[in-house]
Amino acid sequence: MHRIHLVQLLSVIAVVLILWLGTRRMRVVPGRFQSLVEMGLGFVRGGIAHDLLGRKDGERFLPILTTIFFMVLFMNITGIIPFLNIAGTSIAAVPLLLAVVSYITFIYAGIRQHGVRFFKNALFPQGVPVFALPIVAIIELVSTFVLRPVTLMLRLLMNMVVGHMLLVLCFAATQFFFFTAGGGWAALGVGTLAFGGAFTLFEILVAVLQAYVFTVLTAVYIQLAVAEEH
Repeated sequence: MHRIHLVQLLSVIAVVLILWLGTRRMRVVPGRFQSLVEMGLGFVRGGIAHDLLGRKDGERFLPILTTIFFMVLFMNITGIIPFLNIAGTSIAAVPLLLAVVSYITFIYAGIRQHGVRFFKNALFPQGVPVFALPIVAIIELVSTFVLRPVTLMLRLLMNMVVGHMLLVLCFAATQFFFFTAGGGWAALGVGTLAFGGAFTLFEILVAVLQAYVFTVLTAVYIQLAVAEEH
């Protein structure tokens, strides 16, 4: 098992364990841990699912949105945890899997709402002149049914890979200046260490933001699928 596979496994275990412990014995007056878990679950429910899909559709797709949010968040955050130091989403397999899940959910929502008319509505929007329909259909086919999962995957993957590379460069340079170059070069090591610390804090923000963006885009695609017109 490669280190990144171990990181992914630990992330999944952590998600399941934290959510299970936080919700198995719900109290009217919650403790700190339950409050924290409820805050995270409430954020996905109220801030993403209900806000974008409404109460009915929001509750219907809440499990998949919650799973995506916490899976992306926990796999992202491992990139700054000591001794793990790599995000579980920094290889293509995980972002691709999540993008496929999002894509399948989008297609399922559209077919469930509209039947096979979903594809007709998506490819041939109302109000488009007849002579332009072939061009519009090709554009919609590529943008809606091809590029969406690709862009979802690449957005998450590239952000986490770039962040990981920045941290590696900063801390590798710090080690070189302190322990290999020595002498006056140690002053540069202080600078690279400071940059590494700043980038670590930035990576925490990126980890949360990417989880939010991925989940929001999934919800937006579902909302477009269940809308009356496309």
